[in-house]
Amino acid sequence: MNISEVVNHEPRRKVMVIDSKSFYASVESVDRGLNPLQSLLVVMSQQENTNGGLVLAASPLAKKELGVKNVMRQRDVPNDPRLIIVNPRMNRYIAINKKVNDIFRKFVAEEDLHLYSIDESILDFTETWEYLKCKFGHDLTMAKLARIIQLQVKKELGLYLTVGIGDNPAMAKMALDITAKHDFNLIGEWHFETIPQYLWPIQELDEVWSIGGRTAKKLKRLGILSMRDLALFDPYRLKQEFGVRGEELFALAWGVDRSILKDKYIVKESSLSNSQVLPRDYDDPSEIEVVIREIGEQVASRLRAKNKIAGTVSLFIGYSYASSQAQRSHGFNVQMKITPTNRSGDISRALIQLFRDHYDGAVVRNIGVAGGRLQAAGFDQLDLLRPVTEQVNEAKIDTVLDDIRKKFGLTSLVKLSSIGQGGTMIERAGLVGGHNGGNAFG
Repeated sequence: MNISEVVNHEPRRKVMVIDSKSFYASVESVDRGLNPLQSLLVVMSQQENTNGGLVLAASPLAKKELGVKNVMRQRDVPNDPRLIIVNPRMNRYIAINKKVNDIFRKFVAEEDLHLYSIDESILDFTETWEYLKCKFGHDLTMAKLARIIQLQVKKELGLYLTVGIGDNPAMAKMALDITAKHDFNLIGEWHFETIPQYLWPIQELDEVWSIGGRTAKKLKRLGILSMRDLALFDPYRLKQEFGVRGEELFALAWGVDRSILKDKYIVKESSLSNSQVLPRDYDDPSEIEVVIREIGEQVASRLRAKNKIAGTVSLFIGYSYASSQAQRSHGFNVQMKITPTNRSGDISRALIQLFRDHYDGAVVRNIGVAGGRLQAAGFDQLDLLRPVTEQVNEAKIDTVLDDIRKKFGLTSLVKLSSIGQGGTMIERAGLVGGHNGGNAFG
C-alpha cells in the first residue's frame, strides 16, 4: 500500500474541526473586557473535593509566561500579582458555546454539525459547498472559509478559534491538534497527500488523537516508534494484537476515516450511572449510606425519565488515598441482580445491602452507582414478600417527586437525611459537570 493508492481510492469530504482557544479562560477574559490572547487569567475550581482547587483552564499567556497547566493544583500556581484567578461559571460557558454553534449553523445544515465537546465542533461542508461558493465567491477555499468563520466569531463574541481542515473528521482533528494550534493564523490543513509530511514523522504516539498512553506503549513494544512505522506495519499483525482496534490504528496512520457526520450512530444504552468525589473523607457508615441513597435515587430518577427499568445495580466504593495505601486496597466494585425496576426505594435498598455486605470500615472518598441490563419500562413486577399497597404508593411518590423537582428544582423537596452532615445532594445541586454553574463574576 502507498499514499497514491489512498489518494486515488479514498473518498474526500470538506471537514473542519473547530476549537474555541482556551475556551473557559477566553470567556472570562472577554466578559472582563480583556483580550483572551493577552490576559493572564486562570479558571480555578474551588470545590472541596479538589483539595484546595484545580486549574480548569488558563489563558494562552498564563501558560506561556507563568507555566500554568490545566489540572495544576492551586498551591502550584505561581504567585504573580498580575494573575487573575476566577471561579468557573459552567452555565455561562454552555450559553456561549450555544452562540458559537449558532454561528456555525449559518454555514452548515444541522445534520452536518457535530458538537464534539463544550469547546470543539465538527463541521462537514461537503453538501453546502456549492452554496457557500455562490455566497463568498467561486475562488473560495477551505482555508478562506475558516478565516471567514474565525472573524465572524471574533467580531460577535470576542473569541479566537483554532481550525483543523481535512478530507475527513479524523484528519481534520489531527490537523487541529498537531498543526493549527501552532500556526500563526490558527489554521491547519491536511489532505491525504500531506499525511507523510505531517503525520508520519511523529514519534510521541500518544500525542496523536485517539492513541492513549497504554496503546502507545504496546505499539512501541512491537517496534512501532513513529506513525510512519505504524502505517508500514503488517495490518494483519495489528489486528491480531489489538483486534478491531488494530484496523482502526492502521487506518488512522494513513489518514483514513470513512465516517459521515449526518449518519448518526445511536448508542444503545446498557447502563445508567452517576458518581461523585466526596468533599472530604467519610468514615461513618451512616453518612456513607446517605450519599449512596442520594446517588441511587438520582439514577432511579434518570431511569424513570428515560422510561427504563434496570435488572442489576452496581456499587463502586473508592477508598481515600491514605486508607488505600494502608490497606493496599483501592476499594471495591460489586453488582447484584434485582427484580427489574426504576423505583427509588428498591434501588436504594439493594445498594445499601451491597455496601453493608462488602464494607470493611475503610475511609471512603469516591462513590459510584449504576443501573444495568436496561429494558423498556412496562408493568411493575411486584415483590410478593412486601405489601402491594406499599409498593404502589412508593411508585406514586416517585412520580410526584419527579414532577415537583422538574418544575421547582432538585432541592425543592429533599429528605431529612440529606440535610444532615453527610448529605451532598443540596451542595451539588448548583453544580454543572461537577463545577460551579453560577453566572456571577468571582
